[in-house]
Amino acid sequence: MDKLDIITSQKGLRMTSQRRTIAQVLSEANDHPDAEELYRRTNALDTSISLATVYRTLKLFEEYGIIERHDFRDGRARFEEAPDEHHDHLIDIRTGDVIEFQNQEIERLQEIIAKELGYKLVDHRLELYGVKIEE
Repeated sequence: MDKLDIITSQKGLRMTSQRRTIAQVLSEANDHPDAEELYRRTNALDTSISLATVYRTLKLFEEYGIIERHDFRDGRARFEEAPDEHHDHLIDIRTGDVIEFQNQEIERLQEIIAKELGYKLVDHRLELYGVKIEE
């Protein structure tokens, strides 16, 4: 039983073959595909999967906490499997490439800032936007 099967069974979500294919494609993605790209990838594996099915499944997976939706300012929602560990994103505004990273110093500073403002930090997202420096 893979991670997705465990999550869906714990949450009581019935996995159809189409949902399983969409989940498999998401799980194998090294990028953060949008719905149209997911449709292209899943339809290559199962031609019975429609774009509407992809959209419905993404909405369902998001509601169940299986995936996360991101808006990287490119006008389209992008998705990734809900991570086991927190990470942040650096987005190249020229290429659209998304780099996931972790930095303990940034995490520490965010905690300090929240505390100084009288808050306990319970969640956050950090997205950095940049362009690759040509060497």
